[in-house]
Amino acid sequence: MRLMLALPALGLGILLLAQSGACTRSAVVGPDGGRVPIGAWGGQGVALQVTETGAHIEFDCASGEIAQPLMIDNDGRLAVDGVFVQERAGAIRVGEEPERKPARYSGRVDSKTMTLNVVLTESNETMGTFTLTRGADPRVRKCR
Repeated sequence: MRLMLALPALGLGILLLAQSGACTRSAVVGPDGGRVPIGAWGGQGVALQVTETGAHIEFDCASGEIAQPLMIDNDGRLAVDGVFVQERAGAIRVGEEPERKPARYSGRVDSKTMTLNVVLTESNETMGTFTLTRGADPRVRKCR
């Protein structure tokens, strides 16, 4: 008798597990969104390191900082303000500070793939659109 009651419950549990795995973008996305998974994301010309409190980004000849958690909505969309620093080739003089420009980082996370758009907010200049993969090695060439 106990076995007959346990089998339907077991089947329901397996069905729920299978459905929950098939319908989610990632473990952090819920009905109200969630966080971009912490860790390294890489792509052509971009390396993103996501932390609990924000992110650091390395581009070919540039870098960026985001000083707040990277949150996504229930569709995986991301939109957050940060800074963008254009780099140049050659040595940096003592006391020289690169110009930090306000930037808007936006895009979408779908499972282990992120599309990231970078736009300078003061000039509305697009710095690029990048495709990153969670855990992938970045392919970044720094200015020399």
